[in-house]
Amino acid sequence: MDPVPVPVRCLLNSISRYLHLVACQTIRYSPIQTRIGNVVHLLKLLKPFLVEVVDCKTPPDDDCLNSACEDLDSVVNQAREFLEDWSPKLSKLFGVFHCELLLEKVQTCSLEITRILLQLSQSSAVTLSLQGVERCMQEIECFKQENTLTEHMNNALQNQTDDNDDLDSIIQMIGLVSNQDLLKESIAVEKEQMDQLIDLVSCIREHMLKTEFLEVAKGISTPPYFRCPLSTELMVDPVIVASGQTFDRTSIKTWLDNGLAVCPRTRQVLSHQELIPNYTVKAMIESWLEANNITLAVNSGGDDSSVANNMGSNDFNRTESFRFSLRSSSFTSRSSVEAGNGFEKVKINVPASLSKELEIFELSSQEQSYTHSRSESVCSVVSSVDYVPSMTCETQSLPVNHHENECSVQTMMTPHTIKLVEDLKNGSNKEKTDAAAEIRQLTINSVENRVHFGRCGAITPLLSLLYSEEKLTQEQAVTALLNLSLSEVNKGMIVEAGAIEPLVHVLKAGNDRAKENSAATLFSLSVVQVNRERIGQCNAAIHALVSLLGKGTLRGKKDAASALFNLSITHENKARIVQAKAVKYLVDMLDPGLEMVDKAVALLANLSGVGEGRQEIVREGGVPLLVETVDSGSGRGKENAASVLLQLCLNSPKFCTLVLQEGAIPPLVALSQSGTQRAKEKAQQLLSHFRNQRDARMKKGRS
Repeated sequence: MDPVPVPVRCLLNSISRYLHLVACQTIRYSPIQTRIGNVVHLLKLLKPFLVEVVDCKTPPDDDCLNSACEDLDSVVNQAREFLEDWSPKLSKLFGVFHCELLLEKVQTCSLEITRILLQLSQSSAVTLSLQGVERCMQEIECFKQENTLTEHMNNALQNQTDDNDDLDSIIQMIGLVSNQDLLKESIAVEKEQMDQLIDLVSCIREHMLKTEFLEVAKGISTPPYFRCPLSTELMVDPVIVASGQTFDRTSIKTWLDNGLAVCPRTRQVLSHQELIPNYTVKAMIESWLEANNITLAVNSGGDDSSVANNMGSNDFNRTESFRFSLRSSSFTSRSSVEAGNGFEKVKINVPASLSKELEIFELSSQEQSYTHSRSESVCSVVSSVDYVPSMTCETQSLPVNHHENECSVQTMMTPHTIKLVEDLKNGSNKEKTDAAAEIRQLTINSVENRVHFGRCGAITPLLSLLYSEEKLTQEQAVTALLNLSLSEVNKGMIVEAGAIEPLVHVLKAGNDRAKENSAATLFSLSVVQVNRERIGQCNAAIHALVSLLGKGTLRGKKDAASALFNLSITHENKARIVQAKAVKYLVDMLDPGLEMVDKAVALLANLSGVGEGRQEIVREGGVPLLVETVDSGSGRGKENAASVLLQLCLNSPKFCTLVLQEGAIPPLVALSQSGTQRAKEKAQQLLSHFRNQRDARMKKGRS
């Protein structure tokens, strides 16, 4: 009897080992079980014919057969290794996707082997049943995977719309039944470093935010911009990462703790892992919860933990009829969902006391929106970090693509639009002023109009009007630009059109209202990281904002502080802001009577991250006022003041002594016992540092 070719025998052994492993395997995840079962089915079809080849008195020594058997043997061993290495902690998407690839390879290789066996049988090189081989080949050839992840994934990535049935199928197939499942899958996929799957899970997150609604109480669903873009949970402790995106602290910390150093939403590499509290979003969420009589439980440690602790695992109530397709949103005295102009407008229930102060404008983008506090127009920011995550109607990996279709807004050049833009360009002074005023009014609340005028050529002539000697014209133009800047589609176009220098001119030469709105526009534009960098590189912009911070109206000071805070998120801008002498004004603003303590200390907390900032804080006499803020400030103020003091003490023994001399220990002890969780941590770190310094001095004295 001739020896059996080694590749055939090895393949048969590998198939036997694989089938035995499958029989003993403990995988209980149905999508993978199904695909493994399909692999087993194909191998069992082929195996009897391989056994016949081995049992032949004169086994064929055919190079093509040997090569095909070697190929299938390699695939079967890959399938075996996958089965041995599989863990529920790994990505489900990757597991299913990998199984489908293996199944496809098994089918291709098995079909090739049966084709070769059929040819050998026909030539009498091997005694196999022709009908049996033909039947096996037909069965393998006709086998088709049903409802494959690969097919749904390709369709979903090509069809990135709200009504994406393929994404719904994937969500159901993979079993993402809770937002914690989604968070775990996002982290697991990121670790696999497979771009296609990373894009897919990003699409799934955005899809869930737009098409699912999360109930925090019976009949009350969470507005999508209050939900974390990573876990889709209600944000209890919203924070900003280096990319400028806002996430819930628990979710993004879990992401970072897993060694992931990119923004989950923009895919930008994070220049640092500092998490900056987004107090405005947190206040707005708390107001919304209060208005709806919702109380979220907190854990025993007193920390604001993930909402996952407060909700069941199946917190998504799915409905085909309810789709978030936000164009704008505003505070009202009652919760309602109104249909109009082909889209749904979501109104948020908040206390009447806040309704005159805050209007949230949903920007329909992957970046952020921010809030304004003047009721007659969109013209002032209300906090040092006044932007919230907004739900886009299409998914993009980077915020610098300015050709996005913002919520499918269609741009049509109506005669009236053409006339307004033409008046801006070539009209008399009065016509230019009137056109700017009308555009301002038309873009106060309308996302469509903002996109419409941005695309119809209004930006450049509005910028030219910023140099007008007519103060009213200048004011109307800058306010119209502010409204346009709220659209993510327009942010890049405004900066690319050369907006920074004209806005700086208004900061220097405009009337009070124009200066306020110019600062607010710079804040809006600086939501995008690349704009933040470009504005920061313009020293005149930072100096003009600092000048407004020191000499402007109260509203102007607040707008300047908000813009500077946003700019300070980019590390390189911190030193620039310090060099522009902002610290002196910020220290002055720590006076409780000026209504600026929280904004000032938040910006100081950022600036204390650089050596120049720490030096200036001490030089300008900030330490006593910071200690006073720890003692008697708001919860937010105490936390940030403690953060500044911690930076001072950790980086300079001299500053540490100065802080101690100002009597910081009693208020820090009180804060360590009764402040927010992060404030407690800062206070405890400071007290521990003081003890270590004292022990070191005592030890040195003994020696």
